[in-house]
Amino acid sequence: MVHANIVQHTHWDREWYFTKEDAIVLSDQVFTEVLDELEKNPEANFCLDGQTSVVDEYLEIHPEKLATIQQLVAEKRLFVGPWYAQTDALYVDAESILRNLTIGITDTINKYGKPMKVGYLPDTFGFNAQLPTLLNHSGIDNFIFWRGMDFNKISSSPYFHWNGLGNKSVYAINFPFGYMTGLLTLEAQKDTNAFVEEKLDPSIKFLSEKTDTESILIPSGIDQKNMVLNIQNVIEKINQSSQYQNIISDYPAFVEEIKKEDALPQYQGELREPVYARVHRSIGSVRSQFKLNNFHLEQTILRRVEPLMVIAKSIGMKISNTLLTRLWKKVLENQAHDSLGGCVSDNVAEDILHRTKEAEEIAEGLENLITKRIADTLELDSNQILVFNTDITPFKGQKIVHLVTSSKNIRFTNGERAVVLQERYYPQRENVQRVTSSGNKFITEPSYFELDVRVNVEIPALGYTVIEFEEVEERLSEKAYHDKQTISNDKYTLSFENGEVILTTTSGKKITDFLRIVDCGNEGDTYDFSPLANEEESVLNFQSASSEVDEFGETLIINGTADLPIDLDERTKNNENKQQVDYQLTLRLFDSDVIEGKLLIDNQVLSHRMRLQVQVDDPTGASIAQIQNGFVENEAVSAPENWKEYYVEKPVNLQVFDKSVTVKQPDSHITFFSDGMKEYERNKDKLYVTLFSATGQLGKADISWRPGRASGDTTNEGHIMMPTPLAQETGKREFTFALKVEDDLPNYKMIAQTANKRLTPSISYQKQGLNLFIHRLDNKIWPQENQLVLEKEYSAFQLDTDLSVSTIYPSYTKTNAFVLRLANLTENEAVLPSGFTQKHKMINAIEEEVEKEDSIPPFDYVSYLVEF
Repeated sequence: MVHANIVQHTHWDREWYFTKEDAIVLSDQVFTEVLDELEKNPEANFCLDGQTSVVDEYLEIHPEKLATIQQLVAEKRLFVGPWYAQTDALYVDAESILRNLTIGITDTINKYGKPMKVGYLPDTFGFNAQLPTLLNHSGIDNFIFWRGMDFNKISSSPYFHWNGLGNKSVYAINFPFGYMTGLLTLEAQKDTNAFVEEKLDPSIKFLSEKTDTESILIPSGIDQKNMVLNIQNVIEKINQSSQYQNIISDYPAFVEEIKKEDALPQYQGELREPVYARVHRSIGSVRSQFKLNNFHLEQTILRRVEPLMVIAKSIGMKISNTLLTRLWKKVLENQAHDSLGGCVSDNVAEDILHRTKEAEEIAEGLENLITKRIADTLELDSNQILVFNTDITPFKGQKIVHLVTSSKNIRFTNGERAVVLQERYYPQRENVQRVTSSGNKFITEPSYFELDVRVNVEIPALGYTVIEFEEVEERLSEKAYHDKQTISNDKYTLSFENGEVILTTTSGKKITDFLRIVDCGNEGDTYDFSPLANEEESVLNFQSASSEVDEFGETLIINGTADLPIDLDERTKNNENKQQVDYQLTLRLFDSDVIEGKLLIDNQVLSHRMRLQVQVDDPTGASIAQIQNGFVENEAVSAPENWKEYYVEKPVNLQVFDKSVTVKQPDSHITFFSDGMKEYERNKDKLYVTLFSATGQLGKADISWRPGRASGDTTNEGHIMMPTPLAQETGKREFTFALKVEDDLPNYKMIAQTANKRLTPSISYQKQGLNLFIHRLDNKIWPQENQLVLEKEYSAFQLDTDLSVSTIYPSYTKTNAFVLRLANLTENEAVLPSGFTQKHKMINAIEEEVEKEDSIPPFDYVSYLVEF
């Protein structure tokens, strides 16, 4: 007989149109009632939405409840974790997802007990195809979700094996009618017959007809919903009128039921189909500054702060890991699906931006502390610069160093080439106070320059070196400006001719009208872009170009301006009230095979979408998107004419990518590398990368790509429309990217290596006294008496491998060790470095020891615990 597993829970958005602090006020009532009822009623259990952060925040106001929570978790009646925060699963780095689970599971174990080992994401707007691999690497073999399901395309059953791109899979469990399927409101509890007849039994019937299993999952809860008291009595009443057997259950118990099934369907790919629920396929361009900020913070932590902490700990510097965890938590709070998606009120947007600021301050402070401590220990002079390499292989090439000097007449003693990229001049200051041991003195502070200089340098693996400069008669090389409109290197020529950017390769490939900016109106909201009826996307023209030349390469600077309708009303009416929008495209050629690009836009108009158009000369519409530790091939698929009969939103041809998207031609390919842009479209012979989609409303009803009710409750009974002027993202916007054209077929490993290499950071530190606010904490980090003994060149660790380094960071569980995670971003099995594998403990993401392997499967990870 079919039986339904009723699982009581509350879904807890950390923030939405209400703030995090609002949610904490609500938790005071809801969570307290949950704990009181569980203490009184041994037959009941409850799930606190699978995230520990909301429990942490509740305990800030109720510290006396800790013992109660620990007891209920031990009894398996209160379920906490495994996530720190309910993550977005499309627009974040793979390491963010792994770190979310690592911190969530570790925090739960340390504070509350055993976490709920269920990959539970009940409201996230779609899922990347590698989530099964990420869950497996965190010790989780199952996944429960709502959005993204299509029984015709994905699985005929709501319960199936979801396979990652390699050989890892999870038991996937879908509730197509949402986490509120069995919602027991007070009205439903009063009239259980109507509830059973109109909602519960039809849901169970639908699910039972889709699967051969006799066990059905019915989640019972909704946003900020309190607990049903005496649930056993309510279930008893339900069973009096239901055609099915309904029982009190929990998510881990249901997972064990599904694991007993032998013939579950198989599926591989992303979960983004908008059939039973909206997945907001165009949310990747909403509040795009959030996505850009998140990308840069992720890279700051992964490529700068964490490797620097490993270097620091390896030399005996004591820095608390809890600072790093605090930094990650700020980032993870911003990665909650509503938060990173951007479908929040402006009040919440201000909180998100503030947390971004706080995270940046922690990251900068940690870097400042580590670099200054090392410089102090080395007793560096002001003409010496500490330069770091945060990769596990030696570095030889160019780094950008930041320095203060009294003159630009300098020469680097260990670098053949150096060029000033940016400068700022500080004039002389009179009557400046100097604090000395014998009293205060007043001096004249000399004038000086603050410079960014690109210089050749060699640095050992995961370490540092010291470079020096000296004063000379000749000035440091600077950029030269030209009127010419063509630049070139050994591989490419870029020219501006008749308003077009033209790319020519040395192999003879020529692409005309290579790059453009395109624009159209946006009648959508903070959930979805939606075009205006009968409006064509307009091409914005470039008008002029110039160039720069320096020691390391050439730059083409292309300027344009356009008069655009000032708002949505003007686009739909007469288009007469317009506003000037300026934009500048900068393309840089180094002595490499990558074209570096930067786009500056001064956005002064409202409710529109801007995209970068790349001419790819391939009419198929196919593409290869790099995602979280993998690559997926996408075909351009048009929505059927009658899509409204089947879908709850238009299944538009907007794809998600992480770091790169490649277009394959018969004998070549072109790759676009992105620094935080996450959404693209392939249409005929063009690639479109979304820059931003500006809007002024939280939610709207009946927009062209999403008919019916407004998302975000704004047209629900008693709710109001909510303006979001901050989501218009006016002002100066900056987007950086790169392009690469190769005369062969795409190679996943090479693409991943290029994406990784171009994100290699430049980290330097100069100990000087002219400006103690170049680094914010410099004037408060005093030299220590118990100094370490260091050499002026140092390497903490080196490993030669073709595998990608996903991350290197201090261990969460062992004070004298670090975690090294290697990734195989190819479809073939890869051999691991044999000596290294045998020497070090192999672990998963939560630092549990796993059985050692000699190879790494396709699109998979291995992690090592490496002791200093």
